[in-house]
Amino acid sequence: MATTVSPLFPAEWTIADVLAQLGGIPADRIPALPPVGTATEKDVLEAKSRCGRICELVDGVLVEKTMGYYESLVAATLIHLLREFAEKHDLGIVLGPDGTLKILPTQVRIPDVSVILWEHFPERQLPGEPIPAIAPDLAVEVLSEGNTPGEMERKKRDYFRAGVRLVWYLDPRTRTVEVRTGPDQCVVVREDGLLDGGDVLPGFRLPLAELFARAEGRRPA
Repeated sequence: MATTVSPLFPAEWTIADVLAQLGGIPADRIPALPPVGTATEKDVLEAKSRCGRICELVDGVLVEKTMGYYESLVAATLIHLLREFAEKHDLGIVLGPDGTLKILPTQVRIPDVSVILWEHFPERQLPGEPIPAIAPDLAVEVLSEGNTPGEMERKKRDYFRAGVRLVWYLDPRTRTVEVRTGPDQCVVVREDGLLDGGDVLPGFRLPLAELFARAEGRRPA
């Protein structure tokens, strides 16, 4: 039997094989240290101070998150609107693009926006650890040019395998959102459409054009 560096990476694999497994992520988003297949949650936390990177953990590999200034602006606007709604209806908490979550045993993911309902917190006691083992109810990814299709396809599968109920892939370049309620269930909302919270955030409805208008400091039409 072949020995392994990571339970998912056979010893005969090359770096190219690992990158393909991760969804075609370019090598410049993979820190050289720790070695591929050996990274841990501790490395996720230390990456911020050691190399100034915000990294996810995928199968023992640190993977740098990508986000430009405009993507960050859109995410911040959405966080504000979701938090207002969640507080008004007493639904749960909203995390930003550095909210680390251990969604699966070998996966630490950092959605650009996360909503976690109160039902996950007995007596509303929030976890004290820096990377709680919990999957959000809503995970939002604001797509950047550095994201690969394979990476986002894998991330989608991982989210639903972990129990995420609703996933939004928001693309600022096309001003569209892929609304997913399952791995193979997708509806595309265009700029003139309405973003709906569904069963996760019942009653939340946001015209997509308004999101971009607010992000850019314009009055919604």
